Amino acid sequence: MDTQKPDLAPMALTMGEPGGIGAEISAKAWQFFRDNGLSRKRAFFVIDDPARLEKLTRQQGWPVDIATITHPHQARDVIDKALPVLPLKKGVDAPLLDIKLGKAVKETSPAVIGSIEQAVDLAKAGAIAAIITNPIQKSSLIESGFRFPGHTEFLGALTQEMPMAKGQRRGPVMMLASQHLRVVPLTVHCPLQAVAGLLTQNMIVEKVEIVAQSLVRDLGLKSPRIAIAGLNPHAGEQGAIGKEEIETIIPAMKLLRQKGLHVFGPVPADSLFHEAARNQYDVAITMYHDQGLIPIKTLSFFDAANITLGLPIIRTSPDHGTGLDIADKNIARPDSLIAAILMADQMVHHRSAFDAQAKK
Repeated sequence: MDTQKPDLAPMALTMGEPGGIGAEISAKAWQFFRDNGLSRKRAFFVIDDPARLEKLTRQQGWPVDIATITHPHQARDVIDKALPVLPLKKGVDAPLLDIKLGKAVKETSPAVIGSIEQAVDLAKAGAIAAIITNPIQKSSLIESGFRFPGHTEFLGALTQEMPMAKGQRRGPVMMLASQHLRVVPLTVHCPLQAVAGLLTQNMIVEKVEIVAQSLVRDLGLKSPRIAIAGLNPHAGEQGAIGKEEIETIIPAMKLLRQKGLHVFGPVPADSLFHEAARNQYDVAITMYHDQGLIPIKTLSFFDAANITLGLPIIRTSPDHGTGLDIADKNIARPDSLIAAILMADQMVHHRSAFDAQAKK
């Protein structure tokens, strides 16, 4: 073990898709923290090939210096002057230097996956406080044999053997958050026609419990107000437009209330996201992916962060894809990555304080 106090340990950014905008937004995020005097307070480093990033900074004209580090704790010493990069241990034989921006190829998959695994290994060792993952190109990973639908599920598997804090339910559960809204889709990467069959009382109860515990432990909310969306139009119109609310969602909410959670609904999704409604809750639980992601991306397209709840480690990411179509244009905005870094830092401090209090 190489444990540091969470408030002092740096955070790790994974490389993401080499052909995408991960390197660009990482460089631009570093510039933001440096220019605003925040870099040492929120020290982070990238797990990547330093030679690749050096080449990209020259080609793209990013005003960023690269500093190769050999251990996470060195990030704080250099981050004021350069973007710290910890070299990859896995996938180093991938053709990273020859990759052209704007194209994803399966040959780099070992490096992409290795960067994530290396970050988790560092978190397990206590050498980092949190992981921020740059976007991955799922299609090229799956083509290479990757068997997970995304980061959330992969991180859940990688941390399966790590113990959870006492009393905490294990996820993973995806939450997207911005200054305007927090949403949790109960079903994520599945066809729309499969949603109703995946919703069960137990699933709803377990996931909402994970959300509630995480909002308390990681975001400092003492008694989170949780809005539950209906599945059907008009939340089923008392069974006239679907029975899922009556047969599944409402019974699950009854169980959640018995456990002391502040839940209300089911609310018709078309009246859940206007400003007055949003003031009534801390998080909206939606039944499927687009039901929650459309409103938050409408309100906060550039600056929402993706958070994985119910893990023994802290993980956030930008709320967007790899940007292959703009990767060689130097126009990618780092707002969402900046939000993910700030959110991870916030979670580190809340979780550390909560756990310290729990031990007393």
